[in-house]
Amino acid sequence: MTTMVLLHPMRIALGLEYDGAPFHGWQTQADGSGVQDALERALSSIADAPISTVAAGRTDAGVHATIQVVHFDTDARRADTAWVRGVNALLPSSVVVRWALVVPAEFHARFGATGRHYAYLLLDRPVRPALLAGRVGWYHRPLGLDRMRVAADALLGRHDFSAFRAAECQAKTATRMLDRLDIAREDDMIRFDLHADAFLQHMVRNIVGALVYVGNGRHPPAWIAELLAGRDRARAAPTFAADGLYLTGIDYPPRWNLPSTRMPIRAFGA
Repeated sequence: MTTMVLLHPMRIALGLEYDGAPFHGWQTQADGSGVQDALERALSSIADAPISTVAAGRTDAGVHATIQVVHFDTDARRADTAWVRGVNALLPSSVVVRWALVVPAEFHARFGATGRHYAYLLLDRPVRPALLAGRVGWYHRPLGLDRMRVAADALLGRHDFSAFRAAECQAKTATRMLDRLDIAREDDMIRFDLHADAFLQHMVRNIVGALVYVGNGRHPPAWIAELLAGRDRARAAPTFAADGLYLTGIDYPPRWNLPSTRMPIRAFGA
């Protein structure tokens, strides 16, 4: 008598890198233009079955990722290399799988994350970028770093960031813990590095937009604290361009033994 062995689905985590410019954001789109769509098409081809993925965070249209973590479940048993080299052979050049790892069923790419890291690259010079077009934000004249740094201090800590969230943001609460907002310059490139437990939709781009209004002298540094206290998005600066925004890390407890989930931008021009 033959005994049938039932295989339980495996949960696999992936680390991705992508250029967001060709896509309409991470999330699947009706026309198939999301990063998620491209990834799921490739994974489904390797698995020979439909695959659905869950990401650590949904990046907006035009936003890049030096690292994005996703997970999916599958009954397919494939060599480890199939989920990296095999999938990469089927992906467009603007997105790549950096690593794959079988993880316990309890692992969750989104709900298991304890923090997120973002970087924003901003060129402040009279002429627009050419080689870095689509990869950096741009402002047409030099900005005052000292003013922006003073203003940024007001944002650190646990606050209601209603003044810095998108009108369509679906988060249940606007309260977030922002524990890093560093601003540095190299020549005519300004870099903002942020870390929080989680981010609201457009939160980083809205913070950068407000800080630009301080850096160009339109508002004093104290204006940022006023915006935060007022919780009124309508009083704040416009949302800054997506071009310069990068998801650069997701924090997870060490017990998952994941490969690197932090991929800082090493050079300002990267």
